[in-house]
Amino acid sequence: MATVLIVPVSTRSDSWAVTQAVAAALPDATASRAFDETGEAEKMLCEGRCDDWLDMLVTKVSKLDTENVVIKGIKPDPENIFLSSRNIELALSLDANVVFAVSAEGRTPEYLAAQLNTAKQAYATAPDVLAGFVLDAADAGTGASLAEQTGLTYIGSKDNIVNTDLLLKKSGRMSPAQFRVNMMDAAQKANKRIVLPEGAEPRTVQAAVICHQKGIARCVLLAPRAEVEAVANERHITLPDSLEIIDPATLVEQYVEPMCELRKSKGLTPEQAREQLQDTVVLGTMMMAQNDVDGLVSGAVHTTANTIRPALQLIKTAPGASLVSSVFFMLLPNQVLVYGDCAVNPEPTPEQLADIAIQSADSAKAFGIPPKVAMISYSTGTSGAGPAVEKVAQATALVREKRPDIDVDGPLQYDAATVPSVAKSKAPDSKVAGQATVLIFPDLNTGNCTYKAVQRNANVLSVGPMLQGLRKPVNDLSRGALVDDIVYTIALTAIQAVQMS
Repeated sequence: MATVLIVPVSTRSDSWAVTQAVAAALPDATASRAFDETGEAEKMLCEGRCDDWLDMLVTKVSKLDTENVVIKGIKPDPENIFLSSRNIELALSLDANVVFAVSAEGRTPEYLAAQLNTAKQAYATAPDVLAGFVLDAADAGTGASLAEQTGLTYIGSKDNIVNTDLLLKKSGRMSPAQFRVNMMDAAQKANKRIVLPEGAEPRTVQAAVICHQKGIARCVLLAPRAEVEAVANERHITLPDSLEIIDPATLVEQYVEPMCELRKSKGLTPEQAREQLQDTVVLGTMMMAQNDVDGLVSGAVHTTANTIRPALQLIKTAPGASLVSSVFFMLLPNQVLVYGDCAVNPEPTPEQLADIAIQSADSAKAFGIPPKVAMISYSTGTSGAGPAVEKVAQATALVREKRPDIDVDGPLQYDAATVPSVAKSKAPDSKVAGQATVLIFPDLNTGNCTYKAVQRNANVLSVGPMLQGLRKPVNDLSRGALVDDIVYTIALTAIQAVQMS
């Protein structure tokens, strides 16, 4: 579906008429007033629920049974000034091409050019979404003059749409809102049972309740009920009847024998098994090993090693996987990028780095993100030399050899990988530079520092880390995880459970 957002640049613009005219000029297109519910929008934004609002609108548009959709944006009326500033977020969330609607009646070309150039400034960080402008009423000569003064394409007037090519282009980006909507929908359909070993941890309790309210997963909290209820009372949370709360002490004995069988090559005794099963992460992992739950999420108070070690011992790696690695889904303002490995492997060899890249590309594809893999280094191409650069170059060659179907390039500096203008000068012949969706860091130090810097300083939601390479889904949380982070990680785990079955 190609989406066009008609953005009025003044209160005088007849943007609904323009919306209908553009829709009439496109094949199988629908004109929509999806954003007329400004009262509901204001309420949600005042409550700090901007993401929920965007997700709701993306869901509405995705349900329209049409090949293309043209949407009337929010007009900058005095009472809607704040809302109209959100048109750029709407465009990015819908991966929409923006068309400015301008009222030409009684205005000089100089005045109109000033209006358009001012409107462009709101899109300085995402200029590629601007498709052009439509005039309410003016001749083609005025349109051509304005195009020359603004650098924008003249699409036509509301009575004569003459240029539709740019309206049907698609960027191929996965927007954060679309990613969230897709993820929640897939998790709800999966209907998986996910164990949470940190059952009385406050953020985990709140996340489990949200998951049950939204039907994201059937969560199992491993903790004495009294402890969970105490947390819920303190945080004014109502525990749903459907939320499973199991005292770990009541489960230990049933997993002693199966655990001894799984670890018989290590000579594990029943006494040792009982002792290890006092750790709720080990207990939860055994529940998964015995197919009593579909996935596990831990790490709010445990280290990554505490979460992964039992999985490696009891679940093992997936067939063909040489290692376990991780990815974060980074929900940037205009698209979702995949970062790997930022949580598990400190100093991967070239062979391991190649496998991390392959696992990460497959994960991106599984979640609807077309993988274009950039192998990150402090050098682009042959501009630098040294062991660190050579390792990345070797890993890139191995990915191409093992998986010729994957678009991969490296070594690439971060800006060459993600910024088109930089890519043109540093790597002009690359099919990945400037449009990378999967970024593979050369070591854990670089990856972890980068993801945390982007997450915290750019106020970006990072979903993960999602572990790759295990036979069943086990996912680790950052100990600084927010409630939303835990909710999204539970959703990822439910989806992985379907993919791995």
